Order: sequence, then structure tokens, then C-alpha cells
Amino acid sequence: MNTVVLATRNRHKILEIKTILADLPITILTLGDVSGVPDLREDGATFQENSLQKAREVHVHTKLPALADDSGLEVFYLNGRPGVVSARYAGEGTTDERNNKKLLGEMLGVPPRRRKAQFRAVITLVRGNSVEVAEGICPGVLAESPRGTNGFGYDPIFIPDGFSRTYAELTAEEKNRISHRAKALSKMKEILKRGV
Repeated sequence: MNTVVLATRNRHKILEIKTILADLPITILTLGDVSGVPDLREDGATFQENSLQKAREVHVHTKLPALADDSGLEVFYLNGRPGVVSARYAGEGTTDERNNKKLLGEMLGVPPRRRKAQFRAVITLVRGNSVEVAEGICPGVLAESPRGTNGFGYDPIFIPDGFSRTYAELTAEEKNRISHRAKALSKMKEILKRGV
């Protein structure tokens, strides 16, 4: 296996994944490099279901190994919400800013000790009949207001354990050492190495 297609159109995720996998001897394509792949559905009940669904669909259309990520923020005070609907928490076609505003509104007045949250990423590789899955979690707490301009999604309101800065205040290098996606990709890297 020397070519993998990333099952995403999210330029932030593409950059993050390509950076973390840069030292592997593989060619990483995106959906912009291949034709005929329809919009990918994310209607599963779990990150695992969505990740598998996206990887399978891209593999079927391209006949190439496909790598898909599904990830999101789980807030313990909200029983795991926004979770699997993280990207569209404030409605279909929403923005990161609206999602953050909605979540912070729901957490208004909640004391620091009850603001625990975690980012979860599930990455699935589909090649032929083989399915490999890797998961990463980054624990932390929710900030009371957005801080920082790096990153995307909920990065400005998530403070990872061991830091006083949000994901969006970290450098890309710092985030890529500790993030949920970095942890999942580190496991997936070992799987990919076996197939190279």
C-alpha cells in the first residue's frame, strides 16, 4: 500500500493528518484529488459508525485504501453532548462560532470543577476486506470564553489537561503532540507501517 485517500474535505483535518503522517513513505490523496465520490454521510450513532461509513464509501468509489476520521467534543456535564453531532451542534450548515456560542451558553454558570470534557477521535482504515480502527482521547476542561486563533471547531474553548491554554492557543506542533487526533493517528501509523 503506497497510496491512501483521506475521506474528508475539511482542510484543517487534512493539514493535521498530513503533518502527522508526513514521515510515512505513502502518498496521501484527498477527496479533491479523486473524482466521483459523493458527499459523505455522517448519520451514525457513534464516532466509530461514522468513521467506518466514510472510509467504506471512499474505498468503494476509489478502489484505494481509505482513511476516515470522525471526532468530536464530549462534555460530561451535558452527558457527552455535543458528541457525534459536534460539527452541526447549532444546526445544519452552522459555523464553528455558533457551535461554540451554543455550547458556552449551555455551560453558563457551571463551576470549573464541573466543566470536564474530552475530545475523542476514531480513525478507520478500509482496504479490501480489511478494517482497522484506532481511537484517541484528550481530556480537559471547557474555558468560559473563546481564546486563541489557531485550530478550528471547539479548539478556542477547550483547555487540555496539563495546560492553561486552549487548543487554539497552542502551536500546531504542541497540539499535534497531545491531541485526540494525534493519539489516534499515532496508533494508525503503526498499522499503516505494516502495510507499506
